[in-house]
Amino acid sequence: MPEGLIIKGVGGLYQIESKEGIFNCKIRGIFRKKGITPLPGDFVEFTIINEKLGEGWIEEIKERKNFFIRPPVANVNMMAIVISVKNPAPDFLLADKLIISAQRNDIEPVIIINKIDLSDKESLSTIEEVYRGTGFTVIPMSKVTMEGYEELYREITNKRTVFAGQSGVGKSTILNNVINSYVMETGDVSSKIQRGRHTTRHVQLLPLKCGGYVADTPGFSLYSLDGIEHDELKWMYPEFDNLNGQCRFNGCNHITEPGCCVKDAVSKVEISKIRYNCYNKLYEELKEQYDKRYK
Repeated sequence: MPEGLIIKGVGGLYQIESKEGIFNCKIRGIFRKKGITPLPGDFVEFTIINEKLGEGWIEEIKERKNFFIRPPVANVNMMAIVISVKNPAPDFLLADKLIISAQRNDIEPVIIINKIDLSDKESLSTIEEVYRGTGFTVIPMSKVTMEGYEELYREITNKRTVFAGQSGVGKSTILNNVINSYVMETGDVSSKIQRGRHTTRHVQLLPLKCGGYVADTPGFSLYSLDGIEHDELKWMYPEFDNLNGQCRFNGCNHITEPGCCVKDAVSKVEISKIRYNCYNKLYEELKEQYDKRYK
């Protein structure tokens, strides 16, 4: 039975890319009975009912690595998290939530610092320093100079990528430049670029020239930290993990405990104070949720 990847779904018809070609497939009623809706990004098995017309039936949906409701997409393995140097000012707390959500779902985060043409070198360096200890890729970018686009393209090659970040940081501009420059020519890509802000659209995975796909939506609303407990949060900060075992007390949460190597590293500017402050805020938020559940 042929296998493929759903790249688009509209009105109960799902476009599947496979070695055999592109097929438009319907789903069996059993999926509806089970409450299962196929998503772009799903790997499936299907039967071909008309090879000439490219028609078929989806028979099986492979187990998902992850999936999201907004945008509706499955099996993402890279999240491009966009912040800007100004207009708007960086929302480091939101960026941390997105980074944590990515890690929680086994997604590689790449951090884009956009609009660097509006910033001086010192301001840019300050933002870069926030993420220096994480080990994540950080890419300064500008639509004016086109700096950073080639590096971004190298990072997203052979990945299934979504874009995320606060409103106004330039996600749509980056995505449209990627679509214009790095996406394989497909029949409706040009119309996608002209989409209006309030136009109803369906998520489509667009194939990159050197492999991989990019989701044609800048909308991503996974800002919740559901499923993460307050005492697990420290493992989501790689720069803390590098100091694992060096605190005075086992199980140190790096908040109020004495002899904490993380707090010591923050005081020595070895760990970003901005990242640590975000950690504190998120820890207190999760701790409050925990206390409410068990009081």
